[in-house]
Amino acid sequence: MHPYQEFTKGIVKENPVLRLLLGFCPTLAVTTTAVNGLGMGAATTFVLLGSNIVISLLARYIPDKVRIPCYIVVIATFVTIVDLLIQAFSQELNKNLGIFIPLIVVNCIILGRAEAFANRNRLIPAILDGLGMGLGFTLALMVLASIRELLGNGTIFSIPILTGTLPPIIVFILPPGAFLTLGVMIAAVVYFEKKKGA
Repeated sequence: MHPYQEFTKGIVKENPVLRLLLGFCPTLAVTTTAVNGLGMGAATTFVLLGSNIVISLLARYIPDKVRIPCYIVVIATFVTIVDLLIQAFSQELNKNLGIFIPLIVVNCIILGRAEAFANRNRLIPAILDGLGMGLGFTLALMVLASIRELLGNGTIFSIPILTGTLPPIIVFILPPGAFLTLGVMIAAVVYFEKKKGA
């Protein structure tokens, strides 16, 4: 596959959230604000990229019987790094994301990319795959979080947009709003894909 296609497939064609339907736990839980969506997306991208690099480099040395535990150790190492960085540099983000940062270890997006792609490909494709999937995940979280924050609070990145013009629709910053908004986003992606293919 061409490097450009390797990178862009995770943004739309194989978007982890909108096409592969993976990683719903953090997607639904932390996207109450655009800042949280960006923070979770960036943390996941860091872990995805780091684990793809290490697993791609070490895949031929890892015995088949212990590959999944080895992948978990690699992923947990990068999650620990990103968790400590967030704690050191952004207490507010650390408080908002809470338990969902350590739970990146068991995020099926990361383990899935390690098993399905990184261990079977060379370094450059693994890097492009990690970046593309991470960017696709981040964009999905950002769009979802921005819609929820805009309709629920009237702001995006805490900048007033609709305050004073439209009353807040509180349901959008609650769990049902996350399900509703994500469902509409997935339906829109499927609709436009079918329309494009027709």
